[in-house]
Amino acid sequence: MILKKISLYSFLFLWVAFFTTCSRNPVSGKKELTLMSESQELAMGQDADPQIQAQYGMYPDSAIQRYVNDLGQKLAKVSHRANIAYHFRVIDSDVINAFAVPGGYIYITRGILAYLNDEAQLAGVIGHEIGHVAARHSVKQQRNAMLGQLGIIAGVVIEPSLARFPESASHGLGLLLLKFGRDDENQSDELGADYSTKLGYNAHSMGNFFTTLKRSSGESASQLPEFLSTHPDPGNRNTHVQQLADKYQKQYNITNPVLNRNAYLQKIEGIVYGEDPRGGYMENGVFYHPEIKFQFTPPSGWQYQNSPSRVQFAPKDGSALFFLSSAQGNTLQEAANAFIQNNQLTAEQTAQVTVNGLPAYAIVFSQAQQQQNGTTAVAIRGLSYIIQYNKSLFQMVGVTSPNAFNQLAPGFEQSMKSFKQLTDAAKINKKPQRIRIKTVKTASNFEQVLKSFNVPQSRFNEHAILNGVELNTSIPSGTMIKIIQY
Repeated sequence: MILKKISLYSFLFLWVAFFTTCSRNPVSGKKELTLMSESQELAMGQDADPQIQAQYGMYPDSAIQRYVNDLGQKLAKVSHRANIAYHFRVIDSDVINAFAVPGGYIYITRGILAYLNDEAQLAGVIGHEIGHVAARHSVKQQRNAMLGQLGIIAGVVIEPSLARFPESASHGLGLLLLKFGRDDENQSDELGADYSTKLGYNAHSMGNFFTTLKRSSGESASQLPEFLSTHPDPGNRNTHVQQLADKYQKQYNITNPVLNRNAYLQKIEGIVYGEDPRGGYMENGVFYHPEIKFQFTPPSGWQYQNSPSRVQFAPKDGSALFFLSSAQGNTLQEAANAFIQNNQLTAEQTAQVTVNGLPAYAIVFSQAQQQQNGTTAVAIRGLSYIIQYNKSLFQMVGVTSPNAFNQLAPGFEQSMKSFKQLTDAAKINKKPQRIRIKTVKTASNFEQVLKSFNVPQSRFNEHAILNGVELNTSIPSGTMIKIIQY
């Protein structure tokens, strides 16, 4: 048994040595184990970029795209990794987010642009994402995931009793590797403060934005505590960045750091706020798509996410999934066959049906997975309707565990049978909300300012968070603020 263990460890060591290499981290200067070369990293970003653009969509405003890219390029030049090409995109999502993928591809949502209040905050956000690329965090994540998987495999092979608890092993490893995520976020916060301060921006404002993030997310008992989250608590991040701002302003001798508040607000004048009806929207429990002109009623009370490629719904416990997307194929039968084959499913029942006069194909399907004892068992079961509408094929899918399928299937079917043509002109012509920049004429507190612009009282707190102030904050005359209007 001891010889078997030694042999396995030797194999794993040789495997890792063969497929990995040591390189010097551009930020720390230290040598570290990596699983890909720089050229492979750049190629990964090039491959991912068109997929990300297709999935989320680009925000259709060339002026904002240029503005974000120009600022990003300036920040990239003062980064630890200025030798690679960077690409900055504004994606058409209302989620307050920004992210980076390997190889210098950085994405900023229109949602986060709406909540930023000056150019210094934008510089901090972009600098943070450049920091992930500069320190090769995504490359390290892949390395950790690969080595972690090897560790689980080794444990299962050496100690067969662990084979009964693969999920527990994975969960334990996940908690272990969360440290890398928190450290990476903290390091990127520091790099964002560093790079933005080098350009003369006030990184204190970057720290203040974390307070806005905390206020926008709200306080919820369901939130993970900080030590179980890959992203540090926004409040703690604010404190950390405030200290970093002092550090780098002193280091670079910045005596008059800039915010460029008014210039930034003028740049985002008219940006879409919240959900854009053009790509589909929920209203009173019904999903409408005004451009393709269809509607349907999804499962009631489920959380939902919309993107150009699909709209999907799930209960809070994640026990099921319901989505609509385009179907592959020229006919209903072709699309059904492609769905079954591409996803390695078993079609248990099929039928030609109609949905509100539209030709459709219904499939009850299942998917089996291999068990630890070598046998196979059904792991998921679902229902799909493929519907022909306006010379296009759309697929609706509801999937859950075998035990829950009989309970959820009637709801799945009801939602799928609700698909129909959208004819209501009011729904088709629904306009998006936009950020409008207004100038305060008379000094007052923010609540009174909102009243002067006829903002509904029910949206006072939303506007306060959006502008990074409290309702009792004094607002001088001549101050520019953001108002949500159609």
